[in-house]
Amino acid sequence: MSSIRDTLLADAARLNATLDLGTTTARIEAQCLLQSALKVPRSYLLAHPEQELDAASNASYAAMLQRRLLGEPIAHILSEREFFGLNFKVTPATLIPRPETELLVELALQQLPQGRACRVLDLGTGSGAIALSIAYSLPGAEVVAVDASAAALQVARENAQRLGIANASFLLSDWFSALEAQCFDLIVSNPPYIAAGDVHLSQGDVRFEPITALASGTDGLDDIRRIAARAGDFLRQGAWLLLEHGYDQAQAVREILKENGYTEIFSAKDIAGIERVSAGKCQK
Repeated sequence: MSSIRDTLLADAARLNATLDLGTTTARIEAQCLLQSALKVPRSYLLAHPEQELDAASNASYAAMLQRRLLGEPIAHILSEREFFGLNFKVTPATLIPRPETELLVELALQQLPQGRACRVLDLGTGSGAIALSIAYSLPGAEVVAVDASAAALQVARENAQRLGIANASFLLSDWFSALEAQCFDLIVSNPPYIAAGDVHLSQGDVRFEPITALASGTDGLDDIRRIAARAGDFLRQGAWLLLEHGYDQAQAVREILKENGYTEIFSAKDIAGIERVSAGKCQK
């Protein structure tokens, strides 16, 4: 059997060569898989580099490594992904939470009142990462999370239970269809925004994610148009709509918000310096 050190060195190189992850990401992924197989924290791997893997742990690790080498997302293999400091269960029924989406949560928290009650709507909640991060950060907020997928909502409910978050509720709804007459202090959404037929849909992790949570019409903006057209009916006057979108869609989304009567429209850049979120204030 190989030692922890030798295993990590060899398999980080394999991951990088096969998936072109970069040396740092490949090393981290190999560590994550080995941690899962051994059921230990990362600090254990660093403290016991000479330890040899037992047969059962080696078999478990080898199976997970093979899945990753075939391209399956590591979040699906481990069934979890960290987002905004919280660990979320993920399945193939949901999008995998991504670091750039944390900007959406940060902007929402900036616009919401601290220390007093407020109502927030998360459209297309998926795993619940956005809704539950807001709810966790603002215990006084009432967060309503909707999704058109019953399977995704079940994952979101499990995440709320696992994280002990009680100020979020979940509703099966195709965008606003099941909301009736409700009013919110902020609406946030990471909707589908990839153009149907985009080459990226057949590459990387997105191959394993639900297409309905990724693609939206010929230019990728159909769902953003639907949300912008209806959100004003559910926002109090002066409340914000925040939308995540693609790397090259900020100007188009700002125009959509303007056409629908929003004011104080702006776009914000993510950790890579890309305009990733656009927002407007409701003036109904």
